[in-house]
Amino acid sequence: MSRELTVLLITAASIGFFHTLLGPDHYIPFIAMARAARWSLTKTTWVTILCGIGHVLSSVVLGLIGIALGMVVTRLEMAEAFRGNLAGWALIAFGLVYFVWGLRQAYRNRPHRHVHAHVEERAHVHEHVHTEDHIHSHERETGANLTPWILFTVFVFGPCEPLIPLLMYPAAKSSVYGLVLVTSVFAVTTISTMLVVVVTSSWGTNLLPLGRLERYTHALAGAIICLCGVSIQFLGL
Repeated sequence: MSRELTVLLITAASIGFFHTLLGPDHYIPFIAMARAARWSLTKTTWVTILCGIGHVLSSVVLGLIGIALGMVVTRLEMAEAFRGNLAGWALIAFGLVYFVWGLRQAYRNRPHRHVHAHVEERAHVHEHVHTEDHIHSHERETGANLTPWILFTVFVFGPCEPLIPLLMYPAAKSSVYGLVLVTSVFAVTTISTMLVVVVTSSWGTNLLPLGRLERYTHALAGAIICLCGVSIQFLGL
């Protein structure tokens, strides 16, 4: 292995790690949805991995097409910026829609009172909440099935900005072996970092008692995801 390729591998791992860690869109949506939808650890893991693969693979495919066609880095960066703009707005839209849906669910599950009259006893009042178990099963199944795919679609549009200019072109000038190796290191580091942050944070948030705020978890998740999209779109995080 040449010295140049070794440097590229170290750079790929470093950029993959810090690019993921400093980008809240890489993990906050999964943490919020896992808490709100009560995903199991297994489901949270697989959704994160699949979205991470789609996230990286879309940029890899675009970069390979650009290399094959001899496109300059500037044009590829413009394409990535356009995809990033779409992903940012998609995250905002998804967060807003989920926030509204969450408010609706919270309203339906609000505490309310029932009066019970008995023949031999005086009437009494008790307060209870219709929990999620009372929600129609087809509504729960539809939400459970659609949400991971919506996140996957958003992440496919979300670009890995450093991958093309900093990794793929230098690797391509070295060899096909170097291109595959550097891209693989970047992908594995990015997805592994996403997974570690999501799993550990999800485990921690599940330990937090929300009390009366529990029925607002869907609305809170939507608001958090929307703010995450806003931070990406307007603050450049």
